Amino acid sequence: MKTVVVLQPQFFPWRGVFEQIRLADEFVHLDDAQFQKGGFTNRVQVKTAAGPLWLTVPVLRAGKLPPIAEVEIDYTSDWREKHLRTFAMCCARAPFVRSAQTILEDVYAARPRTIAELDIAGLERCCAELGLRPRFTRASSTPVGGAKTDRLAALLMPRGTTCYVTGLGALDYLDAPQLAAAGIDVRVMRYTRRPYQQLHGAFDPHVSILDTIANLGPAAPSALESIAIAWDDAVAAAAQVAS
Repeated sequence: MKTVVVLQPQFFPWRGVFEQIRLADEFVHLDDAQFQKGGFTNRVQVKTAAGPLWLTVPVLRAGKLPPIAEVEIDYTSDWREKHLRTFAMCCARAPFVRSAQTILEDVYAARPRTIAELDIAGLERCCAELGLRPRFTRASSTPVGGAKTDRLAALLMPRGTTCYVTGLGALDYLDAPQLAAAGIDVRVMRYTRRPYQQLHGAFDPHVSILDTIANLGPAAPSALESIAIAWDDAVAAAAQVAS
């Protein structure tokens, strides 16, 4: 059995992304997807004493939005130093803040040219910190045509995929029977969002994984506990919530 997860590059994303990766034998960076303004490709939230705050990486865009792998980062401002100062202040009292800061500093110091390179470096560095070691590949290295489920199947089948793990958003567009016909079982993450000791008031499950690392340190892997359930069970649960 081989489990594969496919996700677009995200900027130091929330814990749920790493819960999917925890179940994967291979993780595919969908870096040839089109960049979307206002998404999570170049921004993420952190907690501060004044409430949630977005950390945003400025990018260069002209005309039609290109694939994520081609979107260059704008280094004309001092956003890296601003991010580092902000994170240092908002997580100053976290017991393992230095571990998270080191990750951020090292990834920024490499000065990646594109947002895809930055996101991939950040995610893989966090995976190493969390003890997650799937095989990492990039969709851009094996480009395929088609859209939605057709394109996904074209990515999964050559990789010998027998199980594909996805998020709840896939319930709105994925043709699971099509993948099942190709011998690929589709499973959907059921996020527990269990709270851990966090700074600045009520627990927020959707902030950057750097928050988890800063607050839990060596215990951070234990916070990755969500499971993936059968597609039909996920559909039934969603219908029950909607009714």
